[in-house]
Amino acid sequence: MRERAGWQSCWWRAGIWSGAALALVGAACSEGRASRAAQAAASERPLAPIDWKQVDAALGKAGSLQSDGAYKAGLPRSDLHVTTAGVAVKPALALGSWVAFKQVSDTEAMVMGDLVLLESEVAAVLGKLQEGGITQTALHNHLLHESPRVLYMHIAGRGAPARLAQALHAALVLSATPFGASAVAPAAATFGIDTAQIAQILGYHGKVNGGVYQVGVPRAEQVTADGVEVPPSMGLATAINFQPTGGGKAAITGDFVLLGSEVNPVIRALRDNGIAVTALHSHMLADSPHLFFMHYWANDDAGKLAHGLRAALDNMNVKKAG
Repeated sequence: MRERAGWQSCWWRAGIWSGAALALVGAACSEGRASRAAQAAASERPLAPIDWKQVDAALGKAGSLQSDGAYKAGLPRSDLHVTTAGVAVKPALALGSWVAFKQVSDTEAMVMGDLVLLESEVAAVLGKLQEGGITQTALHNHLLHESPRVLYMHIAGRGAPARLAQALHAALVLSATPFGASAVAPAAATFGIDTAQIAQILGYHGKVNGGVYQVGVPRAEQVTADGVEVPPSMGLATAINFQPTGGGKAAITGDFVLLGSEVNPVIRALRDNGIAVTALHSHMLADSPHLFFMHYWANDDAGKLAHGLRAALDNMNVKKAG
């Protein structure tokens, strides 16, 4: 209808003229239609592929293409030996730095990430990121009473993917973040908790990674940052992690991704089930809808905790499991 209205507008104006004027107006209308058609075609054509191997080389760590289109690299802090509430925290439970890229044009990508840092590393890494055009969108705790103290720096940037990766590498080498291949833990004869039961209770299946059962629950609505759609793998899926601690128990942590209206119902559901809230904050500056991230902790019977987490999910607008 809009295209037709444009035709009618052009020819209505042409109707009051004749001769050369009519020809000029007709040409202008044709050029307008051609321009709109070209813009539509440009927006629908596939983007030129990015050479992600160049990104790997610049970052110093290989990533992988996610099912939702993001290119993500994990940088777990396997160099750290962190304990909280008497539990030795595995990197996959709460010490997993990561960066992820989403292509936005033939030559540019958006990058987001979460960097796990010691307090002594924060200033140097932050300064180098600023020099490289990578902005900070949050800096905060996830855990309580951990030793040594750990902070989490959320970052964002946009530009040539390899340049962004190079800036990230230059900053992270100022920390002790390992860039080598992550060690693969040998498969245990028994995992220590019933992951099938946990999946049944939660209604979502996960995977064992680094001695931790990890589940991601995406939100139902589309989320944008600076006008760009952000896929779930770039930190927008509620993260649920179980680390077995013996006797059918598990330490759990992660973060719920929430609208403002969901925050307090989720707090109540967690507390009612013996799960402590350890942090509440934003991770992005220009997201729509604006989201809050709630971190939590408990160490108890794995099945009991799964029921508590399910009660919290019931207060959220999450995507139905496929």
